[in-house]
Amino acid sequence: MRIVARPSALAALVGALLAAGCDGGEPATVDARMRVSDVLGGADTAGYARALEPRAFSFPRDYGPHPDFRTEWWYLTGNLEGEGGRRFGYQLTLFRVALAPPAEAAGTTPAGSGREGGAGAGSAWATRQAYLGHFAVTDPDGEGFLAEERFVRGALGLAGAEQEPRRVWVEDWAIEGGEGDTFAARARAEGFAVDLALERGKAPVLNGDRGLSAKGPEPGNASYYYSLTRMPTRGKVTVAGRTYAVRGLSWLDREWSTSALGSELEGWDWLALQLDGSRELMVYRLRRPDGSAAPFSGGTWVEPGGGSRSLNMDDLLMEPVHWWRSPRGGVEYPVGWRVRLPALELSLEVRPLLEGQEWTGAFRYWEGAVTAAGSGPGGEELRGRGYLELTGYAASRTPGGAAGIVRGDGR
Repeated sequence: MRIVARPSALAALVGALLAAGCDGGEPATVDARMRVSDVLGGADTAGYARALEPRAFSFPRDYGPHPDFRTEWWYLTGNLEGEGGRRFGYQLTLFRVALAPPAEAAGTTPAGSGREGGAGAGSAWATRQAYLGHFAVTDPDGEGFLAEERFVRGALGLAGAEQEPRRVWVEDWAIEGGEGDTFAARARAEGFAVDLALERGKAPVLNGDRGLSAKGPEPGNASYYYSLTRMPTRGKVTVAGRTYAVRGLSWLDREWSTSALGSELEGWDWLALQLDGSRELMVYRLRRPDGSAAPFSGGTWVEPGGGSRSLNMDDLLMEPVHWWRSPRGGVEYPVGWRVRLPALELSLEVRPLLEGQEWTGAFRYWEGAVTAAGSGPGGEELRGRGYLELTGYAASRTPGGAAGIVRGDGR
């Protein structure tokens, strides 16, 4: 599901953060905070491609960028284990945001290179692309939740997305590969880092209608969305000056679009789990201001062999069962859930690896590593690990704030 950007609002934020570069100066730093609902609405889509109908996906090409669309992201999350059983979660998310349509950059540098020109193309800082990065490590047995965000213009090689070689980067944060179904992820921040090698694992899973993920009833109010749901991962995690050899599983979400969510939506609750028996589950609730789920909520169930089943709102029940109150302004997040899929005889209790996995940068939301336990078909015991994302709670319009959100069966 992830951050589906309202183009006008997000472009304005990124433009402000990077404005100083327009005249050849250094990029600016701006203290900006946006409501999630501010980045979910419609805007001028002229000049951009739209997600209007199912398309033919092609790999490895579709591991790379799609610059004709306004927004795009590479979203890696994973649960890893080091020496002595020490647990880690990690998130490395790289976003591309177009500041002008492709037509306005015609005749400049190659599309998708992250170095397109446009207005002010005479400046070395000129670009029609901006890049955002979110990097976090969850270390429940040591340093807690470590996080950093970056906003960088796609100029002078500082950030970009390329087809050949296939990579996306924000300064020294990078996700690379797709050739031979191998990938690499590297990021370093003050006090923490990851350097990981990933295998594709299962074939890409197309979410929604053959990869077309509708966010509302309007034509084009959708994204193209696929996932690599079980990526064997090995490498190194560094925290507090110590480096751990780690192994585990990662999940890659790839999504690109021009349109966004409707104005009637406040945020979403997104969950991806890697379960025993090589099965995976992704579910999300698009949430109205009163806390109820919108009709285009849904998800995907993935079988051991890679076959998948698209889920709609009627297939699943999501009930928040445990809330965490942030010390930063008292915002409440539902960090514990009961998830049921009656048709699959699936019932799971989801708990956070660490309660305080809250982002408080330009976007305020909760995202972190979780565990799951419950039962499957015939009463089979099931366990798993994954990631949970909760947006819109810091800016809820529900009377009483986040505490007033409906806490019934989640429907």
